[in-house]
Amino acid sequence: MRARALALLLSCLLLPLTALALEPGERVAPFTLLDQRDQPYTFDDRLQVLLIARSMTGSGLVKEAMRDQPAAFIDGTRVAYIADISSMPAAITKMFAVPAMRKYGYRVLLDRESRIVPRFPGDADKVLWVMLDHGRFVGQREFSDATALRDALKAKAR
Repeated sequence: MRARALALLLSCLLLPLTALALEPGERVAPFTLLDQRDQPYTFDDRLQVLLIARSMTGSGLVKEAMRDQPAAFIDGTRVAYIADISSMPAAITKMFAVPAMRKYGYRVLLDRESRIVPRFPGDADKVLWVMLDHGRFVGQREFSDATALRDALKAKAR
């Protein structure tokens, strides 16, 4: 009886988490985030790929995939990259992380309060590639390998 009650309780607690996942064709709610240079970026219907990193591991994959690429590698490709930095201590964010990101040749949208990233469930140690069509969710894939991510970005840029 206890096991059944526990299972019911867990399913009730997990149900809201599964309800957050987008279904194909569902419109992505608009958002605005500041990048590492405090410039605003507003989601629009032209965006085709949203890269999401939830952890230092995921951010490291993006950084490695972008290494040795031209400064404007993803500019104009309808790709946006969001890094969830909400779990990072404020002092570390302000004094070290964001100043280091300002040196990147690509734009990093910073989800400082974890407002946007939770809308797209995925593995914390992978980079989530969210495919969009006119503001609607089409599908997603995850990358755990920087070379595969770089190849996908290069294919997108063509």
